[in-house]
Amino acid sequence: MEADKPSAGSAEPEPELSRQPTRTGARVWRAGRLESMPIRPLPDAPPSIHLLGPTVFLVALGVGMGESYMWPRLVLVFGPEIRWLFLIGVTLQAVVMLEMARWAMATGESIFSGAARIAKPLMWFFFVTAIAVYIWPGHLSAGAAALEEITGVPWVLSACVGLVLVGVVFSLAKVIYPLLENVLSVLIGLLVVGTSVVAAMAGNLADLGSTLAGMLHFGYFPAEAMSPTWFPIVVGSIAFAGPSGMQQMWYTLHLRDKGAGMGAHIPRIRGLRHAADEETMPSRGFMFDTDDPAELDKWRGWRRWVTFDALLLFWGVTMLVTISFTVLAQSAARQNPGVRGLIESGEREAAISAMADAFSAAGGSWMGTVFLGFIALIGLNATLGLFDSFSRGQADMTYHFVPGARRLRLSHLYAGFLWGVIIFGILVLLFGPADGPGAILDVLAFLSTFAMGAYCVVLLLVNNRLLPRPIRPKWWSNAIIGFGAVFYLGMLFYSLFRFGVVVS
Repeated sequence: MEADKPSAGSAEPEPELSRQPTRTGARVWRAGRLESMPIRPLPDAPPSIHLLGPTVFLVALGVGMGESYMWPRLVLVFGPEIRWLFLIGVTLQAVVMLEMARWAMATGESIFSGAARIAKPLMWFFFVTAIAVYIWPGHLSAGAAALEEITGVPWVLSACVGLVLVGVVFSLAKVIYPLLENVLSVLIGLLVVGTSVVAAMAGNLADLGSTLAGMLHFGYFPAEAMSPTWFPIVVGSIAFAGPSGMQQMWYTLHLRDKGAGMGAHIPRIRGLRHAADEETMPSRGFMFDTDDPAELDKWRGWRRWVTFDALLLFWGVTMLVTISFTVLAQSAARQNPGVRGLIESGEREAAISAMADAFSAAGGSWMGTVFLGFIALIGLNATLGLFDSFSRGQADMTYHFVPGARRLRLSHLYAGFLWGVIIFGILVLLFGPADGPGAILDVLAFLSTFAMGAYCVVLLLVNNRLLPRPIRPKWWSNAIIGFGAVFYLGMLFYSLFRFGVVVS
């Protein structure tokens, strides 16, 4: 009679699909040292072409300061030819997204559980990193500062009110996921359409042409970019081309709540007011029968669904927004020829100010107000996505791996982390620096980018060691993820040891 999981002192078994019934009478998939996954039917895949999906969270998290500030700043200093590095960065992230989805859709588990199946210390590293990096209300502060320019309302007041409203809305929602998906879809739609229209008004066809051509200027890397001032910024900008840090990992939790693949067998997180309605959360995920051709055909349907998400909605929308901001950056350089000198002298906010001036020059002072509104919108997008994702990730790891935590519902843990980060954020806004203590910002930046290299390594281990062979990644996907690990970790440590600084 087969046991459901290996004994504590045994060597880690090779993953296998048991062909004989276990003592519980069910077939299981054994992977790693954690509990085996029961075999369940894979739901039918939805149509590949769709408008909304979990990718909306990655777009909300990704279209932030990297796209609206870091890359326009590089274009103002080095020209649009530097954008080929953005193309590399965002394409790498699209492949990472597909590989994160592979594990989540095949098992219904988060990538954190996958990491724990390899070695629990890997998962705890991400748990600690999330707390260190993502509890600071920097995105909302930046958006609130832009809102103050428009309305005159003190940014601290609007930021604190915004934090409380986020907590109240998430707590009252019956189910968190559909509410957030719908809200973020509207906000991102406004951002994409609005920036495209205004870029068309402020820029010209020559700006658009040079922006597109710059993405194909492979190998362009001016000598100034290798300086201690700019090399860390370039590395950080590539890492922040799209969602950065742990945001791709949280995507696996949104897939689960969307009911993608085997996530359909996992209950969804509810708001605190409706936590009593939550179904019992299983202690592990599920696996489908990869020996069944019909199940594999459904799996290929799910892969087409998420590939559409990755290529059109994630890669396409992120690229469209950054093209708009790059066109605006070039227009800003014409309106304010001295902006490059200001940026090089250390005036980090000069890029945003110059783009606001470009807006105003294109259509009057009200256009500058529109631009500041976009910055406020980006701050709101990022805050909604980050606070929800942080709370999901920490609650998931706590529920499954902290002894005694399962006496609570996952919705209770989610609400606890959500209100914890909100209260901390308000305290920081009122009594401390909004972006976190200046003395540890380099450490936080290091941890964020280090996490990206680490999750590439985890992806390679999880998908190639723990999944059934018929659904493991192709060689080219492994090669790209391996390149990501080498790039993120290699460039990060090169910057640290060569220049004594990390990403900026």
